[in-house]
Amino acid sequence: MASIKLRAAALLSIATLSLTACGSSTDSAAEANADDAKKVSFTDNDGEKNVSVPATSIVATDNRTFETLDSWGIKLSAAAVTLMPDSISYTKDKDILDLGSHKEPNLESVVTVDPDLIINGQRYAQYADKFKELAPEATIVSLDPRDGEPLDAELERQVTTLGEIFAKQDEAKKLVDQFEAAQKRVEAAYNTDDTVMGLVASGGELGYSAPKTGRTVGPMFDFLGLTPALELEDSSTDHEGDDVSVEAIAKSNPDWIIVMDRDAAVASDGPDYQPAKKLLEESEALQNVTAAKEGQVLVMPADTYTNEGIQTYTEFLNEFADALEAAK
Repeated sequence: MASIKLRAAALLSIATLSLTACGSSTDSAAEANADDAKKVSFTDNDGEKNVSVPATSIVATDNRTFETLDSWGIKLSAAAVTLMPDSISYTKDKDILDLGSHKEPNLESVVTVDPDLIINGQRYAQYADKFKELAPEATIVSLDPRDGEPLDAELERQVTTLGEIFAKQDEAKKLVDQFEAAQKRVEAAYNTDDTVMGLVASGGELGYSAPKTGRTVGPMFDFLGLTPALELEDSSTDHEGDDVSVEAIAKSNPDWIIVMDRDAAVASDGPDYQPAKKLLEESEALQNVTAAKEGQVLVMPADTYTNEGIQTYTEFLNEFADALEAAK
């Protein structure tokens, strides 16, 4: 009997040791997994940052990123849906909390989605500090094109960094390759003797988009090597373009005219909307300029004003290249 009791006690001790060892192993594995949680390091406009991936609650407010995130199937918990063009599928997703327009944003509501990643920028750039206050645990990403840097390089930097954050490096490279290919097509077909005029159509008026600084069109003069038909001092980045008389534009006699139709993106349903093409066709002063006579007037994609990412520029550059090649 004593032998049986001794044997039972020994078995119990072994079982206890096994359970202890198993529990210790499980705990160690859990701790190791926690320590090894994947983090991605990247550099944005504010410096080096890191984020745990995959992010569980993502907020997006930068118009230049919407099409990229959408095409990659990135799920958003909140976003500036009001600012998105209808071509972005997020506008049809009722599960996304709409933070509203940058003019009257519902910033406080972001706390309800407890974000760990906020892709912030462009019209919402001014609210970065408020987001830090409302979501102190979130990594806030700022990838707006930086002043003084070429726009083409900045567009590539933006999509490449997003590729790192979302493990979409191959997809990001494809977007960059497509953009660079379109850019090279324009550069190869463009004759630097041909002058170019940049315009912005807004509120039934045509504004001047200055080389380098003008909204949307202006930066293309630099990275495409375009020759300006008109250069003025004190030009601005105003979203409606600068106030320059149609007569002054006509006098510069551009060989090519590139127009960004602002209202096509934000007011096309309005009763007073006048398409950029109509404004140009109805302007008597512009009928005799070379660009009009030769049919060398290009209007950028309709959603450009609310969708100024790398895909928008790629689409337009290919259209520009087509026109340049046809004009040879």
